[in-house]
Amino acid sequence: MFAPIRHTDRRIRVLGVTAHPAASWVVRAARNLVVDLQDVGCRARCLIRDRDGEFPGLFDTILADAGIEVVLSGIRISRMNSVMERWVQTCRRELLDRTLIWNQRHLLYALREFEQFCNAHRPHQGIANARRLHPLPPPITDPDAIAHLDIRRRDRFGGTLHEYQHAA
Repeated sequence: MFAPIRHTDRRIRVLGVTAHPAASWVVRAARNLVVDLQDVGCRARCLIRDRDGEFPGLFDTILADAGIEVVLSGIRISRMNSVMERWVQTCRRELLDRTLIWNQRHLLYALREFEQFCNAHRPHQGIANARRLHPLPPPITDPDAIAHLDIRRRDRFGGTLHEYQHAA
C-alpha cells in the first residue's frame, strides 16, 4: 500500500495497493503522488519513508525534482513516523481484521472507504475531538438539548464502519 499522510491535519490519501511491490510500481506511485499534489495545488516539504529496499534511487530523485525532501526514518525507530504507523494500526484493527478481502480491487475499495471515513467523519482525539475536514460544532449548553439528543447511526462498508450524527 502506498498512502501518504499530511501531518498537520492527519489527512490520508491511499494512492495504490499491490501484493508484490516492485521498483517500477513504487516509481509510478511517486510520479502519481507528484501529479496529485500539483493538481490539488498543494506543496509538500518533505516525505518521511522507511529504509525498505523496495524504494529505488529513482523514487527519491522524482520527489527531489518536485522539491520534496526525502527523510529516511531510523532503523527500527517507528516513532519517527508515528502518525503513519498509528493510521496503519487503526486501519488494520478497525477494517482489515474484520473484513475478508477477496482480491486487489476489493482491497482498494475497502481502503478508499476507510480513507473517506477517516478524513470526513472519524474524530481524532488529539486535536480537540474534531473531524478532519469539518470545523468543531458549537457546544451544547442547554440542559434540555443535552437530555434529548437524537443521534442517528449510518453504517458504511457493510456495517464494519459506523458514522454517528445528530438528526436534523
